[in-house]
Amino acid sequence: MPTSPLSAAQAARQALADRLLHLRKDAGLTGRELSARCGWHPAKTTRIQKAESTPSDSDIRAWCTACGAENLIPELIAASRSVASMYMEWKRLRHTGLRQLQESYTQSYSESRLLRFYSSDVVPGMLQTPGYAAAILSRFASEASSPDDLEQAVAQRIQSTRPMYEGNHRIACLVEESVLRYRISEPPVMVSQLTHLLSVMSLSRVSLGIIPFTAQRTLWPVETFHILDDVHVEVELVSARVRITSPPEVREYIQTFAELQGFAVYGREARAAIETTIDALE
Repeated sequence: MPTSPLSAAQAARQALADRLLHLRKDAGLTGRELSARCGWHPAKTTRIQKAESTPSDSDIRAWCTACGAENLIPELIAASRSVASMYMEWKRLRHTGLRQLQESYTQSYSESRLLRFYSSDVVPGMLQTPGYAAAILSRFASEASSPDDLEQAVAQRIQSTRPMYEGNHRIACLVEESVLRYRISEPPVMVSQLTHLLSVMSLSRVSLGIIPFTAQRTLWPVETFHILDDVHVEVELVSARVRITSPPEVREYIQTFAELQGFAVYGREARAAIETTIDALE
């Protein structure tokens, strides 16, 4: 089972801080001496070494120069940028409006050949109907700087479903049975969404598995995530979207997805689970 995505981001930040700390010590410098050479207050050095503050590119250049390790500047800047891109706050992502946030998904989906989605909370965006998507996105509309773009954001989310119908894509979706039953919106919207799931199951590019409540399992539900090709994983938390690109961590998520697939039902059994839920709503 993969480690917490938030923990992974924090671990990457700490690893960078540790490298800078050891670099200073190897150079035989105290924190005050390094701060003086860099031209900043010693408190800044302390914050960087404790991973309380992520250094900028210019900070890393100054630090390495002070330690006589200019050859490490490109490597450490790359590591720092990777840390910064791992953890993206939803508040910042939504700042330019919900539509632009949805565009980021549309582009990444269209550029990927194999898309794997696992969800323990809501129907994956790739499989959502406009009504269901609107119910989810409306929760964030009042917090966005451009709350009036909800309709455009929904349209953009629906646009992101194009890989199901065109291009050379394969889409594997895996959801917990609870996802079918959560009342995200009014019954008519839920019935429409569940009926849509029945229809997409017939698409040759799409595989939809449902993990039933009764499955005998050795791995419990985990955080919702999706894997794009074998290159990166995105995990959605309450406060942030975490982007994981470290190959060992990506492999952990791929392995977790495969293990969860072993608990799922497909075809006739999956249809029966969906139809039973629809019957309960009507």
